[in-house]
Amino acid sequence: MRTPGDVTGPPTDCTIPVPRHADAGFSCERRIVHNTDYQRIFSRGHRSAGRYVVLWTDEGPAEVPRAGVIASKRTFRRAVDRARAKRLLREAFRLNREQLVRHRDCVLVARRAILQARCCDVAQDLLTVAQRCRVRRRPEDRST
Repeated sequence: MRTPGDVTGPPTDCTIPVPRHADAGFSCERRIVHNTDYQRIFSRGHRSAGRYVVLWTDEGPAEVPRAGVIASKRTFRRAVDRARAKRLLREAFRLNREQLVRHRDCVLVARRAILQARCCDVAQDLLTVAQRCRVRRRPEDRST
């Protein structure tokens, strides 16, 4: 019989580093909310696809990288699946935004395979796709 504090399953080999910056949330200035911004990014932005995410990027007006998250009803029929996909993408962006270039707007589109993924898998896929889109900072650029 399990007690409330028991943790079952194998130990996870996936450790997600905790951000070391003051704003660890996903506040309004870090989100893309206007339809005109989405249209601008889709019309003239760059696109790269990974296993769990399709990343669209374009230059943005904000000092910090901003993100918009899309999980379509056509791809995810159930609302609970759409919510999980968006939650995983937001968390992956939030944990890795310090590794992205400033003045960039990113639209993250969820793919069906994300439902079987862990958060660290999605985060790694996001960084891989960001590198292909040339929006990931080099290690020597992260100090600024």
